[in-house]
Amino acid sequence: MVLTDTHTHLYYETDAEKQDLLFQRCFENKVNRLFLPNVDVSSIAKIDALVEKYPDNCFAMAGLHPCDVKEDYEILLKEIYQSMAGKKIYAIGEIGIDLYWDKSTLDIQQTAFREQIKWAKAAKLPIVIHCREAFDEVFEILEEEKADDLRGILHCFTGNLEQANHAIALGFYLGIGGVVTYKKAGLDEVLSHISLDNLVLETDSPYLAPVPFRGKPNESSYLVYIAQKVADIYHISIEEVAAITTANSKKIFNV
Repeated sequence: MVLTDTHTHLYYETDAEKQDLLFQRCFENKVNRLFLPNVDVSSIAKIDALVEKYPDNCFAMAGLHPCDVKEDYEILLKEIYQSMAGKKIYAIGEIGIDLYWDKSTLDIQQTAFREQIKWAKAAKLPIVIHCREAFDEVFEILEEEKADDLRGILHCFTGNLEQANHAIALGFYLGIGGVVTYKKAGLDEVLSHISLDNLVLETDSPYLAPVPFRGKPNESSYLVYIAQKVADIYHISIEEVAAITTANSKKIFNV
């Protein structure tokens, strides 16, 4: 069994010994493929270090997180874009729109989102989208930018069935994380109407830990609990969930 965490910030753990243990627990739980979304300029080197240390397991993305789109965003975008030269990047992400923390930056978030979608199209890379309280705004841009070569993941999907189908119709997979294990989230009901062929798994560690670790720091090894919940929803084995979602991740990232 091979599980794929399509979205994890393992590089946030800077203590070398603790980081080694995080990876050890990953591998013990068969979480062998780890995709690392970039958030700002400072995370570039941290991701590079993990890719160098675990070249068969860690895969880098490049992007500016919408919450980091501030007045100096054009400078940051330039630095991140330049950092992509000469190394293997598997997706542009995480990018998108977040209206939970700050609605005043919507205009520049939209501009930054469009710019990074252009990067993805030019490089024929998928995009990994952060969308928080901004489905309408994200879908508006995706409809504008719609193209045969625009694909990716709607990360940390927590929307309704209509939003799920809209994302899928646009060529996107739904990133399913710890929220699926929360009793009142209602995500299990949405997924009961969605084919597993449209899903990938993620932790978004260190955030959104699944039950039974809710409220504690998340880690990629906990992906096994998310996979088991998905298996329960679809009435299949965890091994089958791992096989299908890992195959989906390979279609997206080409690795």
